[in-house]
Amino acid sequence: MSINIKDLEFKRESAWYSMTDEQKKDAHDFSVGYIDFLNNAKTERESVNVMVAEAVKNGFVDFRRVMSGELRLEPGMKVYHVNRGKALIMAVIGRESPEKGLNMVGAHIDAPRLDFRPNPLYEDHDIALVKTHYYGGIKKYQWVSVPLAIHGVITKTDGTRIDVKLGEKDDDTVYVINDLLPHLAYDQVEKKASEVISGENLNLVIGSVPYKSDSADKDAPKGVKANILRLLFEKYGITEKDFNFAELEIVPALEAKYVGLDKGMIGGYAQDDRVCAYTAFRALLDIDGIPERTAACYFSDKEEIGSVGNTGARANWLANFILEICQAYVSPEGGKKTDPGVACARSMENTRFLSADVTAALDPTFSDVSEPRNTAYCGMGIAFEKYTGHKGKSGASEASCEFVSYVASVLDSESVPWQLTEMGKLDKGGGGTIAQYMTDLGMDVIDCGTPVLGMHSPYEVTSKADVYWTYRAYRVFLK
Repeated sequence: MSINIKDLEFKRESAWYSMTDEQKKDAHDFSVGYIDFLNNAKTERESVNVMVAEAVKNGFVDFRRVMSGELRLEPGMKVYHVNRGKALIMAVIGRESPEKGLNMVGAHIDAPRLDFRPNPLYEDHDIALVKTHYYGGIKKYQWVSVPLAIHGVITKTDGTRIDVKLGEKDDDTVYVINDLLPHLAYDQVEKKASEVISGENLNLVIGSVPYKSDSADKDAPKGVKANILRLLFEKYGITEKDFNFAELEIVPALEAKYVGLDKGMIGGYAQDDRVCAYTAFRALLDIDGIPERTAACYFSDKEEIGSVGNTGARANWLANFILEICQAYVSPEGGKKTDPGVACARSMENTRFLSADVTAALDPTFSDVSEPRNTAYCGMGIAFEKYTGHKGKSGASEASCEFVSYVASVLDSESVPWQLTEMGKLDKGGGGTIAQYMTDLGMDVIDCGTPVLGMHSPYEVTSKADVYWTYRAYRVFLK
């Protein structure tokens, strides 16, 4: 048998070359909704709210109605389950018992940002400022001298909930953390990048006009801080004490937009990891009919700080959900049910899970940190990582070759372009995802997501083609 050596080689190339005109149009149409999502879901709470509202329009019902016994869980039912407003599970119940496992895609919906500290507001030299605490892995110097917005929730002691969004409308004011001018920065520029701006210097400018009382009392309130408190009370009915009961996040006041003359890329805040969250969400919504296996999406919080807390991937909330669906599932064939605890354990062991998280795309300007044969490239489709972690695979979740082969065969069956990658050179760094916590439950897991340029910056960039093929990859996997 003669062999053409060229047929033995495996080469990657841009997915744009093989895309039809119809697929290019589909990719652009898909990106319109994605950009809208980025602009309306800048926090984890907003992400949950946007997705739940759209899910309800598409026939999803609150899973708590099943847990209460109001509804029977049957094949074809679409359910969503919210955890404290900051994490979300959605599922389309399949024909097979959940005991046989789920097809699940899991992404995180938190992102690097700045948070208000418990007692944030102060005045210094006639300027009102807010003390912040950075969240996740950021380069602090990237957050100065850019327009910023304030999003979040205040829950008063009487139970009143106040939603806050400042700096996003065309007629809104924005907020800023000032940098030092070059003329006086001779000492500053000699510092390491990690020290150029300290955490304690990430102070948000929030006002500058003083308040002067009409009272003749010399002790009457005055000053810029007093004026800010007055404005906040007039707008939201809050006092300074209410900051103690607030979750206020500072995010870039920048709109997501196309990047480049050809509109081939998308720029925007928090694409790590909302690009995977949105593509997975849409993939689940677009499932037709009743799947054989239950198809589910898991959107977690706190990944950027170690998946901690009761809304993070380390919590037992996901396991509890699987236990609940095993308990509630009504088989069309009837018959004796397995004990729910046993069924749950079997379900997790049989579950196939895509840890949907982004990876670093090769940047030509900083190509020295990437190993060109194994890095992810913009435009080449969804990126898979068999393992993550640091240096010697520390903290990694490594997929078995059998599971890698299975996922690749599923994507190949629908001609979905993919690339198997690593993040950077071995001794240059690394990263982790929620994958390791899913493997702790016994699931088969592999990391896969969209390559990103400028990850963790206030304005990240992705390829429009990669966003589309990520959606297509999740959709074929789920169905």
